[in-house]
Amino acid sequence: MKLSNLSRGEWIATFGGLVLAVSLFVPWYGTDPANQNSNLNGVHVGTFSAWMVHPILRFVLLAAAAAPFILAWIVVREHQLSWPRGELTAVVAIAALGLIFYVGIVQKPGDPTSTISLQAGWFLAIAGSVLMLIGAFIRTSETQRTRKPPGVL
Repeated sequence: MKLSNLSRGEWIATFGGLVLAVSLFVPWYGTDPANQNSNLNGVHVGTFSAWMVHPILRFVLLAAAAAPFILAWIVVREHQLSWPRGELTAVVAIAALGLIFYVGIVQKPGDPTSTISLQAGWFLAIAGSVLMLIGAFIRTSETQRTRKPPGVL
């Protein structure tokens, strides 16, 4: 087990995963206290974290935040993979980024949605996912793909 095997890409992706995991407990949404109709989870006034609002998505994003740590474990233990290291982390980061954009822009929770504002935790989750994606791209660019002759799958 060599910690020196970790490259800059793994460190960036791991930091991004940590940021994403922490962001789940930082407020993502806030209600408008001036509007009596503003309502999120049955509460009129307050801020809400993703952990409080999204019962299923919280576990999906927590699993996504674990992907760079799994990549770092694979690199440290020098396991052989059938795909370039970092590709799966990139796919997971793209999926997490899409889900975060969806629940923050397209399908914001609360009623009416125009009275629900995005808080720092949502932006922190975006930053964590982007860092995971950047780190994964750096890692995949460091790995040379073996070329196959034409006609071979």
